[in-house]
Amino acid sequence: MNYTEQVEKYLEYCEFRKELDWNTLKAYRIDLRQFFEYTMEDIPGKEKIEDYITELHKKFKQKTIKRKIASVKAYYNFLEEREIISDNPFRKIKVGFKESIILPRIIPREEIEELLNFMYAQENKSNVKVHKFWLRDIAVIETLFATGARVYEISNIREDSVNLNTGLIRLMGKGGKERYIQIASSEILDLLKNYYKENAKEIKQSGFFFVNNRGCRYTEQSIRLMLKKYTKLAGIERNITPHMFRHSFATYLIEEGVDISCVQQILGHSSIKTTQIYIHVAAKKQAEILRESHPRNRMNILKFVA
Repeated sequence: MNYTEQVEKYLEYCEFRKELDWNTLKAYRIDLRQFFEYTMEDIPGKEKIEDYITELHKKFKQKTIKRKIASVKAYYNFLEEREIISDNPFRKIKVGFKESIILPRIIPREEIEELLNFMYAQENKSNVKVHKFWLRDIAVIETLFATGARVYEISNIREDSVNLNTGLIRLMGKGGKERYIQIASSEILDLLKNYYKENAKEIKQSGFFFVNNRGCRYTEQSIRLMLKKYTKLAGIERNITPHMFRHSFATYLIEEGVDISCVQQILGHSSIKTTQIYIHVAAKKQAEILRESHPRNRMNILKFVA
């Protein structure tokens, strides 16, 4: 059996037996295609794999390298479990390396305020069609910031996943993991109710809560382009992406003193290590701690006179 047939069997196993989500399957498919395009063998051995890993280090950032190696390693584990190979070359390959910490980019509070105020100022009730789409856009941005959800989670919210009476939303995260999050603001809940009222027909037909101009799912890319448009119109120079709302949401919650384990649960992180990175960027809280608790405060040191 050649590698193409074997990879398809593996991806089928991942989809139906492991129940991995579409995004994970897409990443696996891309990673394995690149691996076999480089090695040009049905079952590459240790030497070829080592060469490929070296090539990855030349081309990609550490986080991407780590994912691509993990994809190939998982595939070889599958081959070993199915007894297609008797000797797994990954048992003799050291793939560990020190991963540099890249701090998440956040949106300054004043720019979030500036963007939302600009969007609210664009409301035009005289044109029914324009008003429907405006309601959708402001509802999407408010939901991104209110929940800290990933853009694909927002895009894939189903109609029956939103309870407009209680404000409870069911999100489907990485690996098909389900979680619930509360819309705590009555203003945002009222906005979502108005959006639903104006778009009810299209929402019911598509099954998705956020719909585009054609009544279909409002895709991740459409959300990115919409945000880019409003950011530019608002005169904000920063390149704001949907994921930056997630980073900002987490960082500002931690700055306000919310326990990190609560933030982990809200974000849907499987490991608290992923959430801990937001501690590094919670500058306001850091400054407050140093201002109030630094040992110099209790020392008798002569004052500097300017």
